[in-house]
Amino acid sequence: MYRRWIQKEIPSQEEIEKLSQAININHSLASILIQRGITDFENAKKFFRPSLDHLHDPFLMKDMDKAMDRMKKAIDSGEKILIYGDYDVDGTTAVSLVYSYIHNFYGKCEVYIPDRYAEGYGVSLAGVEWAEQNGYTLIISLDCGIKSSELIDVANNKGIDFIVCDHHLPDNNIPNAIAVLDPKQNDCNYPYKELSGCGIGFKLIQAYAKRYRDEQELAPYLDLVAVSIASDIVPINGENRTLAHFGLKKLNEDPSPGLKALKEIAAIKNDLDVSGIVFTLGPRINAAGRVAHARAAVDLLIAKTEEEANDLAGKVNIKNDLRKQFDSDITEEAIAMIENDATLRSAKSTVLFKNTWHKGVIGIVAARCVEKYYRPTVILTESNNKITGSARSVNGFDLYNAILECSDLLEKFGGHKYAAGLTLDIQNLELFQRRFEEVVSSTITEDMLTPVIEIDMPLDFNMISQKFLNVLKQMAPFGPESQRPVFQANNIYVFNSLSSFKDKHVRFLAGQEGSDCVFQAVGFDLIEHYDRLSKRDVFKMAFTVEENTFNGTTSIQLRIKDIKFH
Repeated sequence: MYRRWIQKEIPSQEEIEKLSQAININHSLASILIQRGITDFENAKKFFRPSLDHLHDPFLMKDMDKAMDRMKKAIDSGEKILIYGDYDVDGTTAVSLVYSYIHNFYGKCEVYIPDRYAEGYGVSLAGVEWAEQNGYTLIISLDCGIKSSELIDVANNKGIDFIVCDHHLPDNNIPNAIAVLDPKQNDCNYPYKELSGCGIGFKLIQAYAKRYRDEQELAPYLDLVAVSIASDIVPINGENRTLAHFGLKKLNEDPSPGLKALKEIAAIKNDLDVSGIVFTLGPRINAAGRVAHARAAVDLLIAKTEEEANDLAGKVNIKNDLRKQFDSDITEEAIAMIENDATLRSAKSTVLFKNTWHKGVIGIVAARCVEKYYRPTVILTESNNKITGSARSVNGFDLYNAILECSDLLEKFGGHKYAAGLTLDIQNLELFQRRFEEVVSSTITEDMLTPVIEIDMPLDFNMISQKFLNVLKQMAPFGPESQRPVFQANNIYVFNSLSSFKDKHVRFLAGQEGSDCVFQAVGFDLIEHYDRLSKRDVFKMAFTVEENTFNGTTSIQLRIKDIKFH
């Protein structure tokens, strides 16, 4: 696949020199930091030495005082509290965090996760009725609720109060809840807008601890927050960076029993980073709700003992194996549908429907199709006599706005710029397919339809050293809005040891003309370049600098992002 390389703007020499001297690092590293908004000693100190003191006061969030008053009243008067959340990783970690915290000192609380297939996303009528039947008078919704005005009104009429904790974009109709905690509300002055759903849950318990208990109690829950930040693909900057930093430390050094059991069953031996969570823990937690009921994931995450957690992790892992099979089979079908239809192949978007596809994996399939065809994609299936779907986008294209343009054809929808879910009546299927393609075709640019690799700066091999890598490692955690720095080196050649593996990847020792340095280089999904590499042609390479540990030996490795031959 052709990829566009874009060179980020290099800061001025004066800026680079100033920061380089202030914090005693070389010009290349100073340039990378300035590109990330780190321009002076104080900013650099805060960046390289995160502190939980950097977290914002939770009471800056609109309605937090109201939420605290209602929680305290419920606890003081012995009311039953229901912790209600979405069935994905963000929702289940949020529910596990808030439930575990409250349950430590107050026993009259329970968990409710809606069934993905019977109830769907968000607050459900079945959930409200269950709360009424079982005597719950306060529901705390997590990672959902901001678009559940009608059902929250139903709950109000039944004498059930709501505290909504959500991070999705609200519409004009804000729910009539006791408190609505969502920094994306226009009139919320909370300084950081990009918290995960579990992050909002953390701010809720932080406020309770700050006002009524002790903030030292919060540390055990940071690993759950890190898992949610990684899995929900929120920006790794500001408050999220601080939470992810300490959450990863907890996850790697002293994880909760449930996460420890998941790490063991996934055979994770090295420290996890954001990417590691995305590819190992996240899918396993998600699998519970994708192929069965997500309550199993919550039970694992709130487990108190290692024995209980190990048993539950084994069951969740079986669900993950099943999920992988569904994912593989449906992705193959989806790709075949595109390849066998000239109109679909030439379209600017992908909208596919099959009534037998498993609802739990269509989001994954949408992401796989974006990887292959690189265009906005909606994968649809049938559920409860309706059509339901998951959508994924490409860099720079606002998927949410495109779906909004089709809202008259939909029963409900929600999501973000790059990921969304939707439900529609079967009679509107063809109309939606046509409208979505029209909207995408009229608004997407050719540049958006081409994958982009952003290059931070050129870098010669003789600049790469262990000291250089050590500073790069301190820039972690890496993720959206704070990616691992990408470099470009020219006049590269295969020094020796060229090999391929798994019919998809390449590995070789890379050298650079004019340099004595040679580094192990690995390129995942770059088998397309194998023949040219075998001819020892000179090329330029986009890459990241990483540490690789194999058979007890640690060395510098270059992870190839792309290759272009001269």
